[in-house]
Amino acid sequence: MKVQSYKDLIVWQKSIELVKEIYTMTKELPTEEQFGLTSQMRRASISIPSNIAEGYKRRRLGEYIRFLCISDASAAELETQIIISKSLYPNINFFKIDNLLLEIQKMLAAVIKKMEIKLKTNR
Repeated sequence: MKVQSYKDLIVWQKSIELVKEIYTMTKELPTEEQFGLTSQMRRASISIPSNIAEGYKRRRLGEYIRFLCISDASAAELETQIIISKSLYPNINFFKIDNLLLEIQKMLAAVIKKMEIKLKTNR
């Protein structure tokens, strides 16, 4: 299947799924975290698919790679926040989120590498 939109990208689809999981999980955090971890985790998770989409729509390979890297950085930011959350709230189940995030990070690394090779060979 040919990719006709960023919505066709599996990494984008998985990232949307991750956002939904983060929203569900952060509802379990104490209300005192509303302006702390909850807000930060939601923003970081939303940044992942948003930057994939924005980079794709830029139509220039170099810019696409840059936005994929921003998305990957947001994934690392979210990973850090999850580590903190796990240590503060050990009763919350992070299993699905951990697996999704790891899968997305691996996919982003593979796409970035593939696009960087494509950029070098097109020069």
